[in-house]
Amino acid sequence: MRQELGYKEKSGQSTKFGQWYADRVQDPQFRNAPWCDMFLAWAADKADISDYVGEFAWTPSHAAWFIEQGAWTQKPEPGALVFYDWSGGKSYKGVDHVGVVERVNGEKIHTIEANVDRVWLKRKTRETDKVVGYGVPRMVKANAERLDEIRSTERPFVSPPRHEGGHGSPLDLLGTPPALLAAMVLVTVVLSLRVTGRRRGTHRRLPWPWNAPSTPDKAPAKEKALVIGRAPVAEERPQPKPHPAPAQPRPARSRVPAGPALQPAKHPSPARRRPYGPD
Repeated sequence: MRQELGYKEKSGQSTKFGQWYADRVQDPQFRNAPWCDMFLAWAADKADISDYVGEFAWTPSHAAWFIEQGAWTQKPEPGALVFYDWSGGKSYKGVDHVGVVERVNGEKIHTIEANVDRVWLKRKTRETDKVVGYGVPRMVKANAERLDEIRSTERPFVSPPRHEGGHGSPLDLLGTPPALLAAMVLVTVVLSLRVTGRRRGTHRRLPWPWNAPSTPDKAPAKEKALVIGRAPVAEERPQPKPHPAPAQPRPARSRVPAGPALQPAKHPSPARRRPYGPD
């Protein structure tokens, strides 16, 4: 950085720092742009510390980056980037210019700045009343190392150790989440099928063992056809009943020849006496 002291921009505000940055971001408009921040990006790249300094061309964005990194302070120190607002504001959004603090002397800071006095890269001695804040690269580095240390000590979730004993009983699976889920799905399917059958006006009975009839099935063929998931079977035609054999003639009964009618036996009755007749 010190080797570049005394550098002067070319005509049309062209600089080698702007050319380098334009090629870096693939945007030619930066070749002739204000170059105070692009010089710092170029110097950080040469020193291989871009991760802690940042690469920016717009100073408000650069100040915001230090704030996000937790490396923003109001106390100057050598090596810190100093951000100015020439109107005296204290918000990073109003930053106009940036430089590097070379040393601190009381209330004044000695800096190296580019694009000062319109065309120069030179040392400056400034008061701090126009300073918005300082971005500290060493703090960026320390925070990054601390974050890496935290990540390196993180351990993934460790599952409980498994017992290497004999094989468990199949009944051990009944209380597991997959078994409970399967039971819930089965109950839901059964209930939905029963509700669907009732809405259609028929009560379907699933062919489960507990629904099997205890006596031989004498239901009509229509009811037998209502089996879930199968096409109805054609109704069985009733078998014709065999014609009864002709009745055999009964043998004629032998008749007893009729004799004279049996008259009741007449008992002789005593002769009546005539009244007042002679004996």
